[in-house]
Amino acid sequence: METRLNIFEHMAALKPVFGLAGHLNKSSLEVGLRELINFRISQINGCAYCLDMHGKDARHRGESEQRLYTLSAWRETPFFTDRERAALAFAEAVNKAHVPDAVYEAAKSQFTDAELIDLTIAVSTINIWNRLNITFGNEVGTYQVGQFA
Repeated sequence: METRLNIFEHMAALKPVFGLAGHLNKSSLEVGLRELINFRISQINGCAYCLDMHGKDARHRGESEQRLYTLSAWRETPFFTDRERAALAFAEAVNKAHVPDAVYEAAKSQFTDAELIDLTIAVSTINIWNRLNITFGNEVGTYQVGQFA
């Protein structure tokens, strides 16, 4: 796909989105967990640019290939912790805009109130990036680890 618009030439419009990422970087949510969420939601939303980016970032931070390869079937694998499972279920539910009580309660058992808010912000933020990258067709494969640090 040819790039329609380089969104990074419009940094003023992106400043609030980078602000959300800055907030999450200061949160108590583990970076590895946030990468799993970013990768999983990008799988669901079909954002190739974000999958490339967050796959590279996750591997750079030590995430295993096995866990990334099986993330779309995380419920059927033994590779994820209870905390990660609660976060993934919660993230998927938030992404659908419907969080059943059982999913909420499971997440509440693993996360503080502030972390639940931050999980919701994390899902919302990756959704913004997914929509921007899908809409404007940023070139998949061009991302370098740390490019936006």
